[in-house]
Order: sequence, then structure tokens, then C-alpha cells
Amino acid sequence: MGSAGALAQGRPRARAIALAALALLLAGCMAMLPKGRSEVLSSWDSYDAAYKALSAIEPYVASRGDVHAAGLDPQQNPAVTVLHFADLLQRFSGVATIGNAELDRGIRDCLRAGKQCSGYAIAVKKVRRDRVGNFWLDLLNFKRDTETTGWSVEALLVFVDDQLVYTLIGGQPTIREHDVVRNPLGPLQSRGDAIINSLHY
Repeated sequence: MGSAGALAQGRPRARAIALAALALLLAGCMAMLPKGRSEVLSSWDSYDAAYKALSAIEPYVASRGDVHAAGLDPQQNPAVTVLHFADLLQRFSGVATIGNAELDRGIRDCLRAGKQCSGYAIAVKKVRRDRVGNFWLDLLNFKRDTETTGWSVEALLVFVDDQLVYTLIGGQPTIREHDVVRNPLGPLQSRGDAIINSLHY
């Protein structure tokens, strides 16, 4: 009876150890799912920080030098693209239907200045992609769940000569997407797709 009792008591303990080991194994498998990150390097760590910094740059107050001092020098910052007057004309193409008096002062001054008007397009994003879900279904290509989170901000700064005359700021404060891809053939899906595509030709 003593040995039988000890054996009976040992079974729950062995089951608990097995469950703990399984949990650790699953956690380890989840950690092995692919992760990705896409970002344009900047000193801003959030949409709010980017928006606040860009909003602090005031038209008809700041100069091109002030903009560069704020970290937006296109020679140093890959998030900044230089726009010439022709680029700005394309962006302002919709203003043709708006009366001149209703246009923002900065846009009017830019259009009058012609080639002396230039701009900076600023695009910053920080996006993280995590594969979630069942590790084995993902590994064998039966089902892949991907969660995408992050933020993005875009801004347009317009100059006449070296005077900032207009700013426009927008973007996506919260990016949250969930994509699910199901492949009934699992690891054979690509071969099956190739066969189907070959039948179309």
C-alpha cells in the first residue's frame, strides 16, 4: 500500500511537470515566430511627439535654418524629401477651383514666387509586424496570423526663398491591422498554386 500510495501521489506531480514543460515549449515556439520592423529613423518615438514638434515650426516665423536646426535637414535626415516648384504645383493642383482670396496666405505667396518656392516633404513611420497564432500551423504554412501596429506622420513645409510660409501636418496616429492567410495545402501550397497557374496558360 505504501508503494502504491506513493505512486498515486507521484502521478499528479508528474502530470504537473509535464504540463509545465509543455507550456514552456509552447512559449518558446511562440517566441520563434518571425517579427519585423519597418521605420524611418527619427528622434520621435510617437505620433504625438512628431506632431507636437512639427506644429512648433511656425510659418512666417521660422526660416529654413530653423527647420534644419530642428533636425529636418534633408542632407542629414532621410525622412525629408526636397520638393521643387513643379512638385508643389502638382500637390496644389486642387486649388485651381478655390478663389484666390480663400487660399492660405502661404500658398498664395508660393504660387506668386514661382521657382523661388520650394518645399520639404516629411514622412516618418514606425511599424512593427508580429506573427501570432499557432506556431506549428505557421511553420507548416497552413495558417499565418500577422499583427501590424505602429504610427506614421507626414508633413509638408513650403518655403519662399528661405522663409517658411506654409505647413501641413497629417498621418495615422494608430496603425493596428490583423491579417490572416490560410493555405489548405500547407507546405505544398506554392506547388499547388504553380500547377493552377500553369493551367491558365
